[in-house]
Amino acid sequence: MALPFSLLANTLAQFLNIYMLILFIRILLSWFPTINWFDPPFSILSQLTDPYLNLFRSFIPPLGGIDFSAIIAIFALQFGSQIIIALLGSMQQMAF
Repeated sequence: MALPFSLLANTLAQFLNIYMLILFIRILLSWFPTINWFDPPFSILSQLTDPYLNLFRSFIPPLGGIDFSAIIAIFALQFGSQIIIALLGSMQQMAF
């Protein structure tokens, strides 16, 4: 019975790590003002990350032209992933 929880925790951790990498790439590319976010490789990044970032942009406005919502979004994703993985780990221990 431990295998499903372990597999779920590992899959979720990998997914969140990949999403974190995509989020970092999106944030780094936002520093280049000449990028057209409607071009195919960039539009995919925008479609994947903007819904998550817009959650934080709705209540944290840019201050002095700097978007701090991305920093809060990364912290929230990291904190949430650690909690979820810890909960799955504790469920795995209770299964024994």
